[in-house]
Amino acid sequence: MRIAQIAPLAERCPPKLYGGTERIVSYLTEALVSLGHDVTLFASGDSVTSARLVACSRVALRLDSRVRDPLPHQLLQLENVMRRADAFDVLHFHIDLIHYPLIREIADRTITTLHGRLDLPDLWPFYDTFPHYPLVSISASQRLPMPPVNWRGTVYHGLPATMLRATPHPRGDYLAFLGRISPEKRPDRAIDIAVRAGLRLKIAAKIDRVDETYWNRTIAPMVAAHPNVEYLGEISDADKGEFLGNARALLFPIDWPEPFGLVLIEAMACGTPVVAFPAGSVPEVVEHGVTGYIVETIADAVGAVENISALSRADIRAVFDARFTAGRMARDYVSLYNALPGVGSEPPGPEKLGPSEMRVAA
Repeated sequence: MRIAQIAPLAERCPPKLYGGTERIVSYLTEALVSLGHDVTLFASGDSVTSARLVACSRVALRLDSRVRDPLPHQLLQLENVMRRADAFDVLHFHIDLIHYPLIREIADRTITTLHGRLDLPDLWPFYDTFPHYPLVSISASQRLPMPPVNWRGTVYHGLPATMLRATPHPRGDYLAFLGRISPEKRPDRAIDIAVRAGLRLKIAAKIDRVDETYWNRTIAPMVAAHPNVEYLGEISDADKGEFLGNARALLFPIDWPEPFGLVLIEAMACGTPVVAFPAGSVPEVVEHGVTGYIVETIADAVGAVENISALSRADIRAVFDARFTAGRMARDYVSLYNALPGVGSEPPGPEKLGPSEMRVAA
């Protein structure tokens, strides 16, 4: 199958440091190539891939100090895609909604995976206007705020099976927080849990410009006040295995409708249990009492940390292998591609779009 993957340009594929969507696009692209498909990746020019790369910016936009406005670069990317659209059986978009007005004539051989939160009121009139375009969710909870749209399936994220290895005997007795410093990720809760549990906390996280005030006013003073808390900054994929694998547990004390939570399965791949609050997709991803504990309060989290040794790190890795590999993710997407009305012997046509859905990775 000839497949186009259209990635955001903010980060390269895969990102050098923090980055969720581009990381998943990279994993999916490589897994599709391994399955024998002819894949073209539309991404930043510094991306690394075994697929055919169409460079749509010089480097990742976040890393290019000359970029002031990403929109012109995004529109040039779409021009690149649409010029080549007839060369593909399927076009898979990961760029939210900017492409919608341009793909009307080919919509029934496209899929758009929505990677972000969907509870923003500004999205309702947009999706009311384009209700038939094929969409994929990354969790069931992600869908809940949306108006009626053409969901084709839910596909959970996956990681390359060999990227992270299980650590059966962790060497560090600390708690880990990995991701982004922001109010909705609640690093303040993570610090509170670690302090009450009397354990070290290592924070490996990105600070976006928009969150610098939150860091300076709230989190940095908390880090400074507690000698058991260490801020490491952003870490690369090469560092995640040691960071997560040697932790007693990953803390995921979020306070927002998390669409998936990639760090959850990164921890599982290392055999590391998760202590998480039950927001967004957490109850779909974390199996309470198997891969971690889902808690309602700080006190519950402290108790979960104290009882974390009751969980089997081998069992946690086994759940990852069964549910969250990139190979499984790619096969699920190929099933969705083949079910699109514009794929196969029938000619494409927007009138064929409808509400039918295939559910995978349930």
